[in-house]
Amino acid sequence: MEESEILLKSLTIELKSLKYHAFHGVLPQERRVGNTFTVDVVFSYDSVQRAAASDDIGDAVNYADVCRVIGEVMARPVALLEHLAANILMALRDGFPAMTYIKLTVAKLNPPVSAEIGSVSASVEWKCQ
Repeated sequence: MEESEILLKSLTIELKSLKYHAFHGVLPQERRVGNTFTVDVVFSYDSVQRAAASDDIGDAVNYADVCRVIGEVMARPVALLEHLAANILMALRDGFPAMTYIKLTVAKLNPPVSAEIGSVSASVEWKCQ
């Protein structure tokens, strides 16, 4: 299929429910025992039209590499989910300059709160100007 045959208005890649055991949190126990976190990320990049037409990984942002970068950031403990989400976003933006849009959510599945809760999360979004 020729590149000119594909006219995409937009195309995003979504990585859902990446799961990590990590040691983020304010409380000493969270830093010692850890918790389960999930990361959802949506991104687009400037050669997405070319990748859709060529079927060549060389024209794409390799999502296995995206997962590796997220894992590297998840391995460095921080206190706040907000800070963690921002760190992941900055690592993706800096590590993949072709990215033009990133939205991600980091969720802590068992937060230490006095209520029954499924998770607590922080979301960040960035768009290239």
